[in-house]
Amino acid sequence: MRFMFVGDSMTIGRAGDWTWRYRMWQHLGEGAEVVGPRTALHDSADGYADPDFPPHARRHLAGWGEGWLHMAPLIGGTVAEHRPDVLLISLGLIDLGFYTDAGQTDENVRAFLAAARAASPGIRMVVLPVIPNVRAETDAPFAAEVARFNELLAKTVADADAPASPLLLASVPASYDIHTDTYDGTHPGPSGEHKLAAAFATALHQAWGVGGPYRGAPTPGTAPRAGS
Repeated sequence: MRFMFVGDSMTIGRAGDWTWRYRMWQHLGEGAEVVGPRTALHDSADGYADPDFPPHARRHLAGWGEGWLHMAPLIGGTVAEHRPDVLLISLGLIDLGFYTDAGQTDENVRAFLAAARAASPGIRMVVLPVIPNVRAETDAPFAAEVARFNELLAKTVADADAPASPLLLASVPASYDIHTDTYDGTHPGPSGEHKLAAAFATALHQAWGVGGPYRGAPTPGTAPRAGS
């Protein structure tokens, strides 16, 4: 089965990160193939915390500062070229923070889904809602917009789900804590990476029987660049 990670800064990572992509690759095992047009971190081509993270497993479609707005025009061509079976998608925070409101972001979600299916009618997709972040703790209007978008996203996924091209909404980890699971209130540290990977792994396993229960170590930790 071919998987492609689609995301923003929390997915691409930066030098010194393991990334939740790495945790998910470890979980899926050698039977899974990771595909996508990019392999680098935001600021480094080869600065992963594990230098043995193989190049073929580093592939993704993620970018620092990129959201649904940016990925919707790219996804059709990328799916056609790289032929993933499953998209694992974590987007939305950057859209709401800088580019679009909840309603506009939801429109871009629908455009993204349509373009992915036009390129591959049988594609499966797992979408993570916007997760807790530091701005939502201090900016009440922004927090309300995040909540509204997550509600719209849940409805969009439910409405667009189809037997030929199923959609899943992953659950935000109940224990996710921006003070211990991120290194700056937004970007996941080691424990946060595990929790995000576990969210996707649980959705895949429970709904489609793909993979098994997540057996990583999603435990609290404060070190931004250490530990596994």
